[in-house]
Amino acid sequence: MSPSLTLKTCTSSLFFVTVFIFACPLAFSEETPKHRVIVSSDIGGTDPDDFQSMVHLLLYADTIDLEGIISSPFGPGRKTDILHVIDQYALDYKNLKSHAADYPSPKQLRAISKQGETLRAPYQGFRQATEGSKWIIKRARVKDARPLYVLVWGGIEDLAQALHDAPDILPKLRVYYIGGPNKKWSPDAYQYIAEHHPKLWIIESNATYRGWFVGGIQSGEWGNKSFVNTHIAGRGAMADFFVTQLGGVIKMGDTPSLTWLFHETPEQADAGGWGGQYTRAWTRPYKVFERLTTDSDQIEEFSIFELVLPLKKDRPEKTFATMNIGNQSLVGHIENNKVHFRFCPKAAKKFEYTLESNDASLNGAKGSLTAVATQPDQAIDNNWPNWWVDNPAPEFKEGPHIGAKTVNRWRKDYLSDFAQRMARAKKTK
Repeated sequence: MSPSLTLKTCTSSLFFVTVFIFACPLAFSEETPKHRVIVSSDIGGTDPDDFQSMVHLLLYADTIDLEGIISSPFGPGRKTDILHVIDQYALDYKNLKSHAADYPSPKQLRAISKQGETLRAPYQGFRQATEGSKWIIKRARVKDARPLYVLVWGGIEDLAQALHDAPDILPKLRVYYIGGPNKKWSPDAYQYIAEHHPKLWIIESNATYRGWFVGGIQSGEWGNKSFVNTHIAGRGAMADFFVTQLGGVIKMGDTPSLTWLFHETPEQADAGGWGGQYTRAWTRPYKVFERLTTDSDQIEEFSIFELVLPLKKDRPEKTFATMNIGNQSLVGHIENNKVHFRFCPKAAKKFEYTLESNDASLNGAKGSLTAVATQPDQAIDNNWPNWWVDNPAPEFKEGPHIGAKTVNRWRKDYLSDFAQRMARAKKTK
């Protein structure tokens, strides 16, 4: 049975066509092969919006071949959090199955749920194989002509590990990475992929995804809270669980990675739709400073900043050093009598940092840097043919968030479809 998406969902946005050149999300068809999908999520970790996105994912599980759900948290959060949402799905399963026979059973979903990396990657960008990274490799090597879409909602460590352990899988992968705040927790894993696998097909969504909950039509029933009250609450176990997350306010910041697949040709990342519209990447910004920086030192937002400082020759045998910046305490990498710190700013603003170390030459040292907004005139080079990033054109910005309007212009459409999906789980008399 085809899902509820139809071409009619585009009608409320047609008046934008003269300004935005986008393709409408297309209807699914039984003649079109389903996309193979693995989701890597930090559910239960630093951001509870993954619980909301997981509910949405399971509501649409009949439209894709869901081959894996990996726990990839920062700090707290484990596979048990995935299983908890599946438990709610199990309570709704009978009602969902009455609408579409292709919904996977709770048993099938539990079987493909895997534990991934729970620690931030070290400086080299990878650590050791995990159940999650091994599963990516296993599924990528399956003899299937279709590509494998990996939707990264949290840490990118498991993907980096899989590429390191099995670089042969790269041509099979199509990645949609919710970067921004996730990238700031995974700068070393990200930098490893950018340096060693630049030909990976990947959408790096650092700000565009925010259009799912920022801007667009927010009046009446379409507000982030009023929509939940009007169209979600009371519609089954998953709906009741959804309402308990984030005070019943929509965020679902990872969901655009799934709705990006609602195109006939999702590899056309510049075509646009519910998952955003992207532009080909320029050389991934990465600056190294071998001195304490100041406000006048500028880096691009969402770029990788590396600070390299010398250590005393008579330093302690077991030297440690950390950089406290924002809400992070970054452990320094010691190599060749130098310490390396990597940091990714998730916003355009000034950042201050303080160093702590048992090396007296570093302890208490302070510095700062300024992250500046991505400019629309960034040069595009030919070394990143498959890497896609937020479109920095001014007309696509929602406040400070580049690219966000390429998502929120569809707000009424994708929320309407979500409401129809949620109604499937409601018990009928």
